[in-house]
Amino acid sequence: MGTPKTLLSWSSGKDSAWTLHVLRQRGDCDIIGLVTTVNQAFDRVAMHAVPTAMLQRQAAAAQVPLWTVPIPHPCSNAEYEAAMRALIERARDAGVTQIAFGDLFLADIRAYRERQLAGTGLTPIFPLWQQPTAALAEGMIAAGLSAVLTCVDPRALSGDFAGRRFDRDLLAALPAHIDPCGERGEFHTFACAGPMFAAPIPVAVGEIVQRDGFVFADVHASL
Repeated sequence: MGTPKTLLSWSSGKDSAWTLHVLRQRGDCDIIGLVTTVNQAFDRVAMHAVPTAMLQRQAAAAQVPLWTVPIPHPCSNAEYEAAMRALIERARDAGVTQIAFGDLFLADIRAYRERQLAGTGLTPIFPLWQQPTAALAEGMIAAGLSAVLTCVDPRALSGDFAGRRFDRDLLAALPAHIDPCGERGEFHTFACAGPMFAAPIPVAVGEIVQRDGFVFADVHASL
């Protein structure tokens, strides 16, 4: 039967990047695509606000084809679920039987994904599920993963953290109530180096803006 064809839900952040690394180490699936929802109005990754051009650099460095799912802005639940149904059809046509997610511990998110895929023939898998996040964050950094904070929720964490590197200095500076991996939405990242990439992605931080209640740091390719 061979290894199951698998898609990886790819937010552009460190958790999805680390999931790719873990799956490759396990060697029990064939990862044929990175799936990312892209905001059509801004040509950026939804929520993380990473430009599509930088997303494409990630896919090239990961050596996995990119499967973009365009969504409108604003996007209703009905529109989002319609886009997901189209993705599921494409996946089944390609022989995919699994979709991997980098979720860590939010049970409601996991349950939602399981409901969305129930009866589709696609099995959701969660390779990082319930790993202690402090140890996970340290392990990522020790293995050479590098990332930039592209979005911060200022209701949870100072907006000054936007644009900072995800490194040991950042972990030491995070308030005690903040999850080290930002799993509760405190921050989102752009992964730019690590064992999941064939080569680092040169990245520079540009403008930092506040929009829709969040603080965003723009990332672009550095020379």
